[in-house]
This record gives sequence, C-alpha cells and structure tokens, in this order.
Amino acid sequence: MDRPRTTRRAFLQTAAVVVGFPCIVPSSVFGGDGSVSPSERITLGLIGTGNINGGHREAFLAEKDARLVAVCDPATDRRRAACDRINQIYGGSVCVDYHDFRELLARPDIDAVCIGTPDHWHAVPAIAAMRAGKDVYVEKPLTRTVVEGRRVVEVAATYGRVLQTGLQRRSLGAYRHACELVRNGRIGQLTHVEVGILGVNKGVQAGRSFPAAPVPEGFDYDLWLGPAPLAPFSPERVARGNEVCYWYYIADYPAGFVSGNGVHFVDIAQWGIGDEIKPVEVYTVSADVPADGLVDDALAWQTEVVYANGVRVSYSSEGHPYPDGIRFVGTEGWIHATGGGTLSANPADVLQSVIGPGEVHLYASPEHHRNFLDCIRTRRPAAASAQIGHHATTTCNLAEISARLGRKLNWNAQAEHFVEDDEANRMLGRALRSPWAM
Repeated sequence: MDRPRTTRRAFLQTAAVVVGFPCIVPSSVFGGDGSVSPSERITLGLIGTGNINGGHREAFLAEKDARLVAVCDPATDRRRAACDRINQIYGGSVCVDYHDFRELLARPDIDAVCIGTPDHWHAVPAIAAMRAGKDVYVEKPLTRTVVEGRRVVEVAATYGRVLQTGLQRRSLGAYRHACELVRNGRIGQLTHVEVGILGVNKGVQAGRSFPAAPVPEGFDYDLWLGPAPLAPFSPERVARGNEVCYWYYIADYPAGFVSGNGVHFVDIAQWGIGDEIKPVEVYTVSADVPADGLVDDALAWQTEVVYANGVRVSYSSEGHPYPDGIRFVGTEGWIHATGGGTLSANPADVLQSVIGPGEVHLYASPEHHRNFLDCIRTRRPAAASAQIGHHATTTCNLAEISARLGRKLNWNAQAEHFVEDDEANRMLGRALRSPWAM
C-alpha cells in the first residue's frame, strides 16, 4: 500500500486483454456497500489452496478491508473450488485462478499474498513476492532450511516488506500473558522450559514404500515438486485423496513435526526466554528416524537446547516425560500453557498478577490475520515477523540436524553456522532443482 499503483479501473481495462481477468465486478465488492472504499481495500492472492490456505481464505473473507482476487495451485480441481468459494461469497467474478504462482505475482493490483504450501515451497515464492512489491503471510515454518530463512529475512529488509509467519500463538492473549509473567520475574529466575507436542505420527507407517503411479490429469506434479529433487509420483507422496499425509514426513519437503508443528511451541518458549537470546548448543538425545521407506523424517525425538543465558529447553515429541504445551520453570514456581492455550501455574495465583506500566509488555496482536492487514497499512513489523519466524524455524532445524547426526552440536548464532563442524554445516542449506532459485 506504500507504493505507486495503477488504479483498479485502469487495471481492469487492461488485465482482461493481458491475462484474461474478468471485468464483471459487482459494485458491492469495491466499496459500493459504503463500508470500505475501493482504494482502501487490500487485495490478496492465495498461493496454494489446500487445507491450510482454506482456513486462511475464510479468515480473510471475513475481513471487510481485504479482498481475495486470485488463487493459484498446481491442482486444477482445488484451485477452481477455492476460486468458486470466493466468488460465491463476493457475489461476482472477482477472483481468478492461476496454475502458476508467477502469473499471480505478475498482477500489479495485488498488494499481498498468503502462502500455504508444503514447506519446501515457502522460500522461493515468498522471496519472489517481496521482490514484486507484495507483502507476505507465509505459513510456518518460515522455510525448510536455515539458509533459506536467512535469505527471506534479508529480502524482507531490503525491499521493506511486511512479512507475517503463521505462528498464530503470537496473537493469542493467553500465551502473551504467560510470557509476560515469565519475562517480569513472576516465577523467579527462569531456569528451563519443557516443550512437548502431541499427535505426531497421525497414522504414518515407517519403512513403507509405495509404487510409482501415473500423474492424474489436472495436476502439475513437476510444479508441485518445484525446487525439491525429482521423485516418482505416487498418491501417498502428495497426499492427494489419502487420509494419511505422508509428504509431511518426507525430508525433501518438511522436516516433519520437529518443525511442522513443534515450531509453534518452540516459538512461544523463545518468546518467554527473550527473542534476542539465541541457542548455543543442541543435542537430540534420542530420535526415531526411519532408515528406509518413503518416510525419512524423525517420528519421535527428545532434544535439549541450551541458550546463551544458560536457560535449557527440553523439546520432545509424544511419549516424552513433559506435558503437552510449554512449561516455564523458574526458581520460584512454574507456568504451563497447553497447546490449546489453557494456563496453569504453581503457585496458582501467579496467573492473577497484573503487569505494571513500567514492566515488560510484549507485542499485543488482536488476531493474526488482522495484525497482518493492519501492518500492511502502518508498515509496522508484524507479530511474527521474518526475524521471529526465522529464529523459531532455525531452532527446529538445529534439532533436526542433531537428530540425523546423533550428536551434540555447538551453534554460533551470529554467524549462523555450527562451530568447527563441516558435516553439520552442509545440512544448513540444500541445492534447489533447476530452474528454481532464491
């Protein structure tokens, strides 16, 4: 919203010729209802139209000052269904569906994009979008690798773009209150944090392989793979028509639940510790990493992370000794936040403590999507900015690398590399399949 833009009228006149954009737009969509004027509405495109962006779609549809005008996905059926849903709500042919995200990014009338794709498809479109002048909401984890994350942070700073990572717990008051209590010494000096996540495997069978199958009509599998290595198609690999989401546990795409869901919990732990305080040591004590089959991400793990101030985070999957959520343990008590945001404490009355005007007050966000839209207007950093998303994702990547190597690693957070460990450092990034690049 801070750059010169063509008017909506001029764009609609030219876009129908250039990209086939329909020019039948009801007046109610662009301010005819008197609520928000056309010039004040933030236009968005969805990159990916699966389950995750289905939720984001509904959230943005509920915001009167936002308009979803484009979607893209390599799966024809999914993107058309998403487009139809949007047009149904708006009551006209406002939204257009695209096969390739680059077509969506070429539209000068789009202010921002929401990226809800597999993790290996986060960095490339996020960087391309920011270079094209768009602000970005990108699902967690921010990127697949540490190298990708650093590049996203750099590009966001260079182009002055607002980036919101999908770490939605940053916009929930219960977690903020817990972290403020910790940061203001209500449980004494923080000594360690216990982080535990549930529901890791979700029916995935380790050691199982699946035969190659023909790519279904209407699905661009090569585009779905994108920067990931070429691999034979099977329905299980892309989770099309299958209840079990195998791709979520294939290392070419995400790092499994270590970062896929655990990043939410690690992020809140780090909010309580202090975002400026970084890890210095990581040791995955135990991990179940399948040796063969389609699945090759850790299905269970127990990791210890030591921070520069001496605080230790114990981060583990289901079956660990720690309860679901995040437990901050101090010299004078503890505060526990479950994965659903329920707080408990010892002593119990610590939760009633009021944070005074002269104490530490953390970033207050009313709601994650609302915060993103507000920050597009004000140019204020979002609640889960690129730096915050990168910090949380990096810690999860460190746990994954330690799990694969089976040993303790020392981390130089300023340089973002392991200390005197070439083998581990090679795992901080990965080559992108041509023609994709950052």
